[in-house]
This record gives sequence, structure tokens and C-alpha cells, in this order.
Amino acid sequence: MKSIVIDPITRLEGHGKIHLFIKDDGELANCYFQVPELRGFEAFCVGRPVEELCRITTRICGVCPDAHHMASAKAIDAVFGAEIPSAAHKLRNLLYNGFYASDHTAHFYVLAGPDFICGPDAPPGERNILGVIAKVGLDAGKKVIAQRANGQRVIEIIGGKKVHPVTALPGGMSKRISKEEQEELIKIGENMVEFAKFSIQIVNDVVLANEEYVDMILSDTYAHKTYNIGLVDENNKVNFYDGKVRVTDPDGKEHCKYEPKDYLEYLAEHVEPYSYLKYPYLKKVGWKGFVDGVDSGVFKATPLSRLNVSDGMATPLAQAEYERFYETLAGDSSGKTPVHGTLATHWARVVELVYSCEAVLELAKDDEITSDHIFDPPKGIVGEGVGVVEAPRGNLTHHYKTDENGIVTEANLIVGTTNNNAAISMSIKRAAEGLIKKGTEITQGTLNRIEMAFRAYDPCFGCATHSLAGEMPLEVIVHDAESGEVIQTAQQNC
Repeated sequence: MKSIVIDPITRLEGHGKIHLFIKDDGELANCYFQVPELRGFEAFCVGRPVEELCRITTRICGVCPDAHHMASAKAIDAVFGAEIPSAAHKLRNLLYNGFYASDHTAHFYVLAGPDFICGPDAPPGERNILGVIAKVGLDAGKKVIAQRANGQRVIEIIGGKKVHPVTALPGGMSKRISKEEQEELIKIGENMVEFAKFSIQIVNDVVLANEEYVDMILSDTYAHKTYNIGLVDENNKVNFYDGKVRVTDPDGKEHCKYEPKDYLEYLAEHVEPYSYLKYPYLKKVGWKGFVDGVDSGVFKATPLSRLNVSDGMATPLAQAEYERFYETLAGDSSGKTPVHGTLATHWARVVELVYSCEAVLELAKDDEITSDHIFDPPKGIVGEGVGVVEAPRGNLTHHYKTDENGIVTEANLIVGTTNNNAAISMSIKRAAEGLIKKGTEITQGTLNRIEMAFRAYDPCFGCATHSLAGEMPLEVIVHDAESGEVIQTAQQNC
């Protein structure tokens, strides 16, 4: 038996590795996904005044600080029992959709795009943003850069900084928007909508026009029938900032819908000894291991999941693309037949990109965002609060408990990549099983196609590995070369 290690996995935030065990006849024996890094942000939060956390937790990650800013702000509002003014709510939503429009652009074009535009078997030195620009042209590259800059500008205008925003606080927002800034936001929104149309065309011309890519998206090698989870509004439309958490089963039937504050009634976390990353699962279904199906509590929390749990999008261009997505991949434009193809997540991400761009323009045109009434001071303290938003990588939960003075005594974070940990592990193994066969040469292209199963989740391990039970364990596991059974283990805590 031999082993192949993909270390580091490329085009992600943080660090992870894939360990493949290959039998002597060339068949895959097993596959492990491991996250060897750790950050301790939950511990950092304890002892701090709770109102500081919406600035501290943004430092978990430079990729999605805005998601942590918003989830934290909502949790802090709840700790103080605060209701924020309507104008503050719209400003938070506008900032958050600007962030989404920028973040989804980065993943689709920079992280995922090389696999489809350059080709999954292209040399590693060409599978990058420079290779993408070489294929689609310099003008397209400029549009991507401009879209990213526009998204960061929305964040800067409302959040005070392009990275690590600072303006949300318990009871609302600290910075109002001037008329001049509103005019700039409207212009940005108009440009974003044009970029959304451009992105739809890229999906058509590069992905859907290539039969090999469509076959790959629909293949069993890249598919898992799990539960799905995501926020929806009162009409069951996709919403990134507000709503209830809806869970649907592999057939698309509603399993449950709950208020974010009740998440502990529905979610639990499983632990494996070889990874610092936990494995959330549906408590009322139970942990059955790394298997899919209606009897397994494993779920996905991705752009595809958010589409699968919803009844559509709240803006017209995105709704049209939603219907085309389901008509093309499921033969049912209503969206009631779920799509389970892992690689279809990239198209789902574009649907959400279109929605976020339209939402920026819609909210920018609302004159209430220039209101002076953006903050209502809290009048007391409840002492516990939960804030949930949809980070681009999945459902994000911040849960804080404080003493009577608002000093944090306990903090729990469940982030998008953590929610997807079990599904990521399963998707990598399914891809490896489909690609590594007896007599098949394992090339760089083969290994990249395995990474593609992982990359669809847009994982962010800086956010995901955040808790530790007081020790840094080193564990060595020895497997029998023939049977793969564990024959010896050794562990040292330090």
C-alpha cells in the first residue's frame, strides 16, 4: 500500500490536507481530510466587554470579516435586548450584500474559475487568475478587479474600513450616510448589476457550453444526497442577513424551520481525533458517520444548500437565473427538486452573486439609508444572545453569554466551513473513489479533480478551527498495510 498526500490543498483560506491510501493494485483504500491548524477565538472572547466582540471577531479572518461583524452585532443586540432602527437594518443589509458581491466574485473567478476556464487538467502553473485572464482577456480581468473594488468601497462607506468594519454596535450603527455617499452607492450598484449580467454570460459561454463540464457537474463522482440548511425570509426566499433557519431533506421536504436562537435544539457537533475541525450534524436525525441519505444527520450549508432550502430569490434577475438553474440541472424550474451536484455549487454562487448585486442597487436607492436615526441606545441587559447570518461559506452562528456587567463568560461560534466539514470529507472521498481505479495513472490533473470536490465549498479554515479543550494532542495511528485496520496507536498531550 502507498500513500499520496495533497499538502497543502490549494486555493483556499487557511490550511488543510488530503491523505490518500492506495492499494497495491491501484484501487483507493481510504481517504482522509485533515485540518491541522488551530485558532482559539472563542477563548479570546471570554473576559471581554461583549460590545467589543463585533470588532474583535472580525480578526478571525481577513476573507469574511464582514460576516463575523454582522453575526456578532446581531448576537450583541440580543445580549442587550436591543431593537435596531429601520435605517440601521438597511445599512447593515447594504454593507452585507456589498460584501457578498465582492466575496463571491473572488471565489468564482480566482479560486474556482481556473478549473473551468483553464481546464482541470491544465498545468498547475496555469491554473490561476493569470491563466484565467489569458483565456478570457484582459478586459474581463479588469471587470473582475473593478467588481472587487466596488464591493470593498461599499464596505468602506458604511463600515468605516475596507477590511474589518467597525460601525455596527449594540442598538444600531455608528455612522450615517450622506447624500453624496448614497449617490456613489447607487452608481456602484448599477455597475454591479452589469457585472452580474457579465457573470451569467461567463457561465453560459464557459461552463454550460462545454458538454464535458456539464457531464462532470451531473456525475455521481461529484454528488451527495444530504440535508441542506440555510436562512430564508418570510416567503422562503434566500436571505443572507435575516430570517429563520430552514432545513430540507435530500428529497427537498422540509425537515424543520427554527429561530436562530434555538439552534442548540437542532444542531450538535461530532469530534474525530485526527482533526481540529468539528463535524456538526442534525441532532434529531443523529450522527451515523460519513454517509449521506435521509437517515444520516450530515448536512450541507453552501450557496447550493441555500438555493435548495428556498422557494426562490427576492430580485428579478436572480429569480430568472434560479429558475434556469433548476430547469437545467433538475428539469424543474420551481426549485422543488433539489440539486445534489457538488460542482453545481459554483453556478449557485453566481445566482447569489446576481442577487447581491441587485440588492445593493435596490438598497442604495432607498432614501432611508441617509436617515439620522440609526441608533437606539440599549436600556438593559439580557445576558445571552445568538446572532446568525449566512456567510458565503454557510450558516454562521455567534452565541454569547455574559455576566450582569456585560463581560463575556462563554462564547460559541459555528461557522460555514465547520458546518460543511462532514460533507467536505465525504465529497473528497467520493471524488477519489470515482477517479482512482485499478490501472489508472494518478496525474496532477487527477489530484486537482479531487481538490475540485473540496474547492466547491470555498472553505475557510481560519474561521473554522477556533476551539480547543485545553491541550494540543499528538496522535500516531498505525494501519495494517493489507487490511487497513488499526494495529497500534500512541498519543502525547502537550
